[in-house]
Amino acid sequence: MLTSFSEFKFYQSFRIPVEKADNLRFLIQKENEIGKLEYIDDGTLEDISVTGLGFSTKERISVGHELSISLQFKKHHLDLTGRVVRAFTNSLEDNEIIYGVEIDEEKALGKFLESYILSFSSERLKDCLIESALKERYTKASDGFEMFSLLLSLFKDINQFGDKDGFIDNMLEEVVRIMNAQRATIFLINPDTNELEAVSALGVDKTVLKFDYRLGIAGSVFTTGVALNIDTINQSTRFNENFDKKLEFETKCIICHPIHNREDKIIGVIEVINKRNQDRFTVDDEKTMKVLTLIFSSVFHKYDPISESSQIRRFSQPFDRKHALIGKTPHMASLRNSIIKMKDIDAPVLITGESGVGKSLYAQILHHEGQRGLKSYSEIDCNNKDLKTLETSLWGQEDTDCVFTKSQGGTVFLKNITKMPLEFQTKLSNILTEGALPAGKVTFDNRIITSSADDIGQMVDEGKFDRNLYDIINKAHIHIEPLRRRPDDVEYLVDYFLKIECKGQGLLLKNFAPKALDQLKQYDWPGNVAELKKSVERSVLYNPKAHIITDIDLGNSASPLVDIGSKQRMFGDVPFVSDFNIPLKDRLALVEREMILAEIKRNNGNKSKAAKEMGISREALRKKLLISDDVFTKHHGLSIVEDDEKIAA
Repeated sequence: MLTSFSEFKFYQSFRIPVEKADNLRFLIQKENEIGKLEYIDDGTLEDISVTGLGFSTKERISVGHELSISLQFKKHHLDLTGRVVRAFTNSLEDNEIIYGVEIDEEKALGKFLESYILSFSSERLKDCLIESALKERYTKASDGFEMFSLLLSLFKDINQFGDKDGFIDNMLEEVVRIMNAQRATIFLINPDTNELEAVSALGVDKTVLKFDYRLGIAGSVFTTGVALNIDTINQSTRFNENFDKKLEFETKCIICHPIHNREDKIIGVIEVINKRNQDRFTVDDEKTMKVLTLIFSSVFHKYDPISESSQIRRFSQPFDRKHALIGKTPHMASLRNSIIKMKDIDAPVLITGESGVGKSLYAQILHHEGQRGLKSYSEIDCNNKDLKTLETSLWGQEDTDCVFTKSQGGTVFLKNITKMPLEFQTKLSNILTEGALPAGKVTFDNRIITSSADDIGQMVDEGKFDRNLYDIINKAHIHIEPLRRRPDDVEYLVDYFLKIECKGQGLLLKNFAPKALDQLKQYDWPGNVAELKKSVERSVLYNPKAHIITDIDLGNSASPLVDIGSKQRMFGDVPFVSDFNIPLKDRLALVEREMILAEIKRNNGNKSKAAKEMGISREALRKKLLISDDVFTKHHGLSIVEDDEKIAA
């Protein structure tokens, strides 16, 4: 988004390049979502002037965002506040973005720069002076377009787009002229219909240009945020040829860029079609499009498409969606990124993780977000004990009513794939290898997603799972961590499930008291997210009148929130291992104590022999028992370990 005169002023100022060897200390902070300042760890100072500075980072920062900046060169130190006025990259492939920051403290910056410049060598100082004196107005081909966009930004401030639609249409004509193209269209997302709709189109009736947001080149750019420059003749593309047939037009090449709003959300795309007298658009055209896209992002910077009926994760609230990955840990962010990367590929995906982590949910999101989401989705639980029913569901009668024909063009999710009998595994492997169903009547056209809570690699090594099938389904592999390894997600999941459950029961929204929420965070959750969901549902059920749930019981009463038996099934009968009321460090000491006592018992009370069997000294054994005895006494109020004299005897 452009910011008119501030950006124009920043652009016009002479900026001094900063070199790493200068030892100019640079720290920068921005406010996070909760209003606290956090450092931008990878921020690198690129240049500095009396009006501001430029720095690069991989983080996305909105234009207009305020930043806290610290500069230090030798004994000179400055603490400043600046505002982002421009953002750009040197090429489409760059991950780093260069931000221009305006700082209204020219006097302080002037003194700082004076000291900084005086440290330059004579050769470097001479180069800076020559560049300042002889610098051409535009040093790069793209700079002219940047200046063009800045002047248009000023035009926007002056005229306030009295005729906005007319301005957009006129701008689109300029785009076609600058790009030497035949047609151009601007699409914005309609969150109620989940369609990209043309708001302006040159050379075609815009009312006929609307389609599902996942379709075609425009859909690919919208969902991934990656600009595309392709030709439809020599490259395998996702272009929707139905439009060409309907409009009696031949599309030869396309260049398409995403349009963002002021919150940096992708709200649409600009698509330019057919470069005149050439087979495809050039690299210079890509640079031009990049600048032109900034202009249209400025025009639509206030567009904020929010709707409860939206299927698009960026626009609908999490608790209003049927399929949502909840959590803000790095692992959850990685899972969301993997969906963007794999949603449109046809290769099979294997999802692993403990029971209850959300493997089925991930599979559904992967299907609905991708192009196959327009087709059907079928789920088969391979853990079905009724093999006849499982066989009929998978293969049907002569390939006519099996799951693969019912979901033709869509997705088949095979849950608990390791529970499938070996003979079924072999048959499935043959189908996936041949690309056709056994009877040969129907060509296989499904995306296969599988899941397993078992160590499938070990099962292959032990001959309990078909190796060929494993090689096929493991083309792409996703592992979902258990909830106990990402406790910071518990709070967000609790909030999500509370909203759903209270809404379902017609109750006002409830909340957990901080102490109760801490108990939920400290629990191990052997049943993972599924167990947490059930516990939240029980909390609402057990507290119908309380708006704040203060007292929760995780297993010590007649109506516990969790299934204690699940811990015993996971950890066995070892005492203390599943007692969440005891801190982890103390639990480890108590479990170690049980193992030592068992080893002493196995050696008929001979502690020296027991210590030797365990690979520790007699003194180490004595100290471990003393420590664990103190822990046991602290939590249970009595001691059952022999006193020090008896142990030493």
